[in-house]
Amino acid sequence: MVERGRGTIIFSGCSASLTGIAGFSELCCGKFALRGLSQCLAREFQPQGIHVAHVVIDGIVGTPRGASVAAWQQQGGDDLSMDPEALANTYWHLHIQHRSAWTQELNIRPSNPTLRPPSYTSQLSSSVQQIHPTPSHDN
Repeated sequence: MVERGRGTIIFSGCSASLTGIAGFSELCCGKFALRGLSQCLAREFQPQGIHVAHVVIDGIVGTPRGASVAAWQQQGGDDLSMDPEALANTYWHLHIQHRSAWTQELNIRPSNPTLRPPSYTSQLSSSVQQIHPTPSHDN
């Protein structure tokens, strides 16, 4: 990209990029670091024509893992989640921005982010537990 004098690097973050969340310290530390990396790379490479952006995705993209589409729609999920194609279009618009008006950070939310289906928190928690199981301290 540097040799061509153009290119785009987009990092995907989440709410944990901006705010600490109790019980999610591993996720928050990683996302805070990713945000910092994107800011450093932006300052380093934007003068060379490389657009570096950090996108905060504050919500669920598509139907949550393990949820049926019908159940998700019954819980009002269509108003709570983001369409993957719409998200891809947003990323594309970041890529084609004119260099005189580059975006460094963008927050994306569904149309009704204050509502969460009752199972949202438990699904998030179980997803994190599957990735990072809590070690047993039975000694």
